[in-house]
Amino acid sequence: MAAERWMLRWVVAAAAAVAAVLALDNGLARTPPMGWLHWERFLCAIDCAADPRRCVSEQLFMEMADRMAAEGWRDAGYEFICIDDCWMAPTRDKQGRLQADPKRFPGGIRKLADYVHSKGLKLGIYSDVGNKTCAGFPGSYNHYDLDAQTFASWGVDLLKFDGCNSDSLELLAEGYRRMSLALNNTGRSIVYSCEWPFYLRPVQQPNYTEIKQYCNHWRNFYDVYDSWSSIKSILDWTALHQDTIVKIAGPGGWNDPDMLVIGNFGLSWDQSVTQMAMWAIMAAPLFMSNDLRHISPEAKCLLQNKEVIAINQDPLGKQGYQLIKDKNFQLWERPLSGRAYAVAVLNHQEIGGPQNFTFSLTFLGNGLACNPACSIRQVLPASRDWGVYSWISSLSVEVNPTGTVLLKVLPL
Repeated sequence: MAAERWMLRWVVAAAAAVAAVLALDNGLARTPPMGWLHWERFLCAIDCAADPRRCVSEQLFMEMADRMAAEGWRDAGYEFICIDDCWMAPTRDKQGRLQADPKRFPGGIRKLADYVHSKGLKLGIYSDVGNKTCAGFPGSYNHYDLDAQTFASWGVDLLKFDGCNSDSLELLAEGYRRMSLALNNTGRSIVYSCEWPFYLRPVQQPNYTEIKQYCNHWRNFYDVYDSWSSIKSILDWTALHQDTIVKIAGPGGWNDPDMLVIGNFGLSWDQSVTQMAMWAIMAAPLFMSNDLRHISPEAKCLLQNKEVIAINQDPLGKQGYQLIKDKNFQLWERPLSGRAYAVAVLNHQEIGGPQNFTFSLTFLGNGLACNPACSIRQVLPASRDWGVYSWISSLSVEVNPTGTVLLKVLPL
């Protein structure tokens, strides 16, 4: 059984090396993009008179840009500030172009982009492949070239392209392809975030090789919610489908498990550690959706953890995968540059106290991660050195319920 697991992981790794050359050739997203996205925390709040602090408006994005520049987020790597749905006016202008809601964005998107850029950040925006966005605003169907040129003229740096209200799977696929080409034809560097496979999956298996040729990252599963059950469902889905999705991820194209909800209301400390650790293992885009004006010091420290971000941004660009599922425990690994590995031990149990999980280091890296010896450093929930181990050693890890211990294994 062990030999079969090693062979499977070797095949997955080999396939990933081949797939890496098939990425969208726009030179962008060589590591998973990082930033802030409004949707999970602020949704489609458009009544600025009743609730100006939570309203989707230029004020919200300018205030978030201020915080990102002044409070270490930009320096930690979070460079995009992204507008999601509900930014638009209800109709296009007389020239057929998308336009921002004039009351909530009185300066327009160009002015907002200039402000964001002045802070050393980049601006992301949202549209939809269909006739309307998911919230009912004008979609990009039959306007792909015009919308791409409009976004470029505004100075947009990333497009999140949703998949609502498309009349057929053929039109859905055609729209994603056409927008990709339209963005590239603008001559501006615009990261392209797709939801293409998510909208295909109820009917047919996505062709990830094709999707990676058009998109820089792509959503596969339902929207994240501010809850542990949502985080669990994303991790369970990823593990179930890892033989399909892990091999395609790499520089230029990434699987996107959706936003980080750390710093909100639904996750305990241990669950927040789990999300941060597992998003690093999965080589996921790191887009926070929280209120940076009101975030705890603990959440800020976790989200800005340099060692975790370094794992997420590792230049080798390989996505991690689940090695073992044993009762309430899961063991995941991710190959890193310099023959290192990131290892996560996740405790799914939701009752009782901390539990120990013991495993042989021969499980890691096809038996090579600690051969003949390695040093092990704990990254989360707190950083500390564990010392030197040999290839035949076993490791016992104590993990809190719904928590994760993230380790880095360095060859000697």
